[in-house]
Amino acid sequence: MTAPSPADVAVELEEAVAAFPPERCARILVGIVHLLAASRDRPQEMIVNVVDGVLLRLTKRVAPSALVQLSTALVALNAAPRDTLRHLASHDDPEVACPVLLKSHALPAADLEAVATSCGERHRLAISARDIVEAAVAETLIRHGGRAVCLALIKNPGTRFSDAAYGVLIATSAADGEIAKALALRPDTPDTVVRKLLAVPSAQNTPAHPNTSSTPSAQGSASLPAPIVPKRPCSTDYANARPEIVALSRIGKLNDSTVNRFAIRGETANLFTALSVLSAAPIEIIEHVMADDNCEGVVMACRASRLNWQTTLTILSNRSGARLSFAERERAQHIFDTLLLSTSQWTVRWGEIATAVGAEDQGNRCAKMGANL
Repeated sequence: MTAPSPADVAVELEEAVAAFPPERCARILVGIVHLLAASRDRPQEMIVNVVDGVLLRLTKRVAPSALVQLSTALVALNAAPRDTLRHLASHDDPEVACPVLLKSHALPAADLEAVATSCGERHRLAISARDIVEAAVAETLIRHGGRAVCLALIKNPGTRFSDAAYGVLIATSAADGEIAKALALRPDTPDTVVRKLLAVPSAQNTPAHPNTSSTPSAQGSASLPAPIVPKRPCSTDYANARPEIVALSRIGKLNDSTVNRFAIRGETANLFTALSVLSAAPIEIIEHVMADDNCEGVVMACRASRLNWQTTLTILSNRSGARLSFAERERAQHIFDTLLLSTSQWTVRWGEIATAVGAEDQGNRCAKMGANL
């Protein structure tokens, strides 16, 4: 007797399913998923093609809770039923769609773009958090999503941006300083994009009166946000911060990630104390270099603390609320790259001796030493 073809089997299964009550459909659905999971070492394409139509029919006859379970189960399969995945990914209920959108590697980019175009913000946020977001998908998300989607993409290191996507983000940054800041601080943002970000005037600083001077110098100053000088911590702030910072240091968790978070959140007491503990410099020296307009002292303190360049840039960018110019950023990175760790540590710790002579004299001598490096 001739064996039935996969298509004939699929037709018979679909006809049988049509007569089953929802409870039995749910049991069959679970059984098919178990079949797919158990056949990982076998050619899955044939099995997937056979059951795809059946699964799709079942999804229309079961409760939403069963669809959530199905969605969660299918994301682990490299070869998954394409039509069923597409149906789940575009489902109106985010609880059903998001597991597939976030983790399924079997969902093609074209399907992700279609969902980004037609579905809601939670769907787009799930796609934005994928391990890898292809450039075409990211561009579609940026064009159809809100600021939360843009920020999620920028903060996701797996996002790939096209030139067109960068163009939209640069235009958006004129009215959204947080997007501009996040994009400027992203490690792989091209220098050309950073230059354009710095050249875009901020909406909140646009002159309110049409008669305001529009000379190039006036426009240049208007494009920069007004500096917000962080409040200097008092002795009580340091006393409260130090136990936690020391404890983090002892267990090896006072690292770039932690210090970066302190800088971004504006936790000044924690940040200054962390730099003091990591560099073995007195808190007075950290206060001095952080208040100095020159970036050399901050770069030295960060280098002495064994922090990486990205964390150093975050500290420089958040210490006064003003963006670094492209020239300042390049100069700071040059200093960071050329400074020896031993030189930085000696220079910063040497300030502890100088405090006995006088803070002002020490500051002058540190500045001279930094200029000669």
